[in-house]
Amino acid sequence: MLLKYGLGYEMEYHMIGVVGGGTMGAGIATSCAVAGENVVLVEADETRAEAALGSVRDSVSRLARKNETIDVDTVLARVIVATELAATDGCQMVIEAVPEDLEMKRTLFGELDRMHDAGVVLASNTSSLSIGSIAEGLAHRGRVIGAHFFNPVPVSALVEIVVGPETAESTTAAATALATTLDKTPIVVKDSPGFASSRLGLVLGLEAIRMLESGVASAADIDTAMELGYRHPMGPLRLTDLIGLDVRLAIAQHLERELGERFAPPALLIEKVAAGQLGKKSGVGFYQWGQAP
Repeated sequence: MLLKYGLGYEMEYHMIGVVGGGTMGAGIATSCAVAGENVVLVEADETRAEAALGSVRDSVSRLARKNETIDVDTVLARVIVATELAATDGCQMVIEAVPEDLEMKRTLFGELDRMHDAGVVLASNTSSLSIGSIAEGLAHRGRVIGAHFFNPVPVSALVEIVVGPETAESTTAAATALATTLDKTPIVVKDSPGFASSRLGLVLGLEAIRMLESGVASAADIDTAMELGYRHPMGPLRLTDLIGLDVRLAIAQHLERELGERFAPPALLIEKVAAGQLGKKSGVGFYQWGQAP
């Protein structure tokens, strides 16, 4: 079933497909639409599709309050929300933003690979999984690349372009060009565990959790040390709450398997995830964000 929620295509623009309408997918769709790209945002069912469209609408509205050149209706007219992958037909690039599960991503990329002509770029928003593993077994592996966006996507300045072992130069050029079109700065990194950003960010985040666990300082003081002492825009514990403790735990476990014990997750992180304290999305993590689960 295809659901058309947007006001209509503006065909002079390109078309970008985004599969997965959660926090990251909706943010990517918002950034593309604000930059003038038509977007097909695909979710699993009507309820999730409506929620994804609501997230996009809220994001665009927030951006418009800070930038009067953004017209909310014009931007939303570029967004089509659908419940079938077939809706991405005609897109020049499809960006995957589903959960960090390798088999789920491989299954999705297999479907997209069979569905789209070889010239369509297939990008993964994975923050740590191997692009080579995601592309394994596909007929057109050269068009697969990582496009790791950062949360919150509409205001984050960075996109990490991850080049797999068989990624074509033309694919890298296309992904880099899109990042530039979205007014973001692309960095190009080799396909390796954790890439550059997740690997470095995780080290800092895990050490901050260990410090909190051993009573070195409070969460707020640890974060303030990095915000004021090192000019980080957000401290590592608050950032972990925003990313999701479950996401951080999954990345840590993956990098522990790939790179060794230095990425072993602290007991406090494991305990909080087991208790459902996942950060902002659950209401409580290292900070209180509202009603705890």
